[in-house]
Amino acid sequence: MGKGLLTTLAAVLFMVGAVAVHAEGQVIAKGKQVKFDYTLTVDNEKVETTEGKQPLEYIQGEGQLIPGLEKALDGLKAGDVKTVMVKPEEGYGMPDPKAVREFDKEKFPKDIVPKVGMILEMQDPQGQSYPAQVKEMKEKTVLLDFNHPLAGKELKFDVKIVSVADAPVAATPVVVTTPVTPAAPAEAPKK
Repeated sequence: MGKGLLTTLAAVLFMVGAVAVHAEGQVIAKGKQVKFDYTLTVDNEKVETTEGKQPLEYIQGEGQLIPGLEKALDGLKAGDVKTVMVKPEEGYGMPDPKAVREFDKEKFPKDIVPKVGMILEMQDPQGQSYPAQVKEMKEKTVLLDFNHPLAGKELKFDVKIVSVADAPVAATPVVVTTPVTPAAPAEAPKK
């Protein structure tokens, strides 16, 4: 091999290595695709985990996570481990008393017998589904709570960042326009 070829090959390998090192060192910032493992604990009870499952994947800055967790992950990189405490205001909010509604028992299907603590899937007139927890049973009515079950709770997330990468670019439709030449006015038929 000639000296010029070896120098070029070394430069290419250096550049490839630099790109790989740069990709590994990316930090979580707006627009980055992030994968992370987590365990969510509420009131000293494990509520949810990715243990034994695929990591959670999201794009930073797109509002796909609760605000307090997304803010706390900003600036971390692959391999980082962190415990994040999220206050209710930055999590699922505080319970809204207006989200607790009373319904007649006779409105429920006969095969559903509501019990306190039960989660029911309710549907609005447009067909949108909402989970509701049975809060109280009265003689003729049922009190349903439409607040998120974790509203008002402090959330503890133990997270480990698995990977940080540039988010894939969404495909943008390409519109191809072909110039149209206006047709010449039609000639009047000859007599």
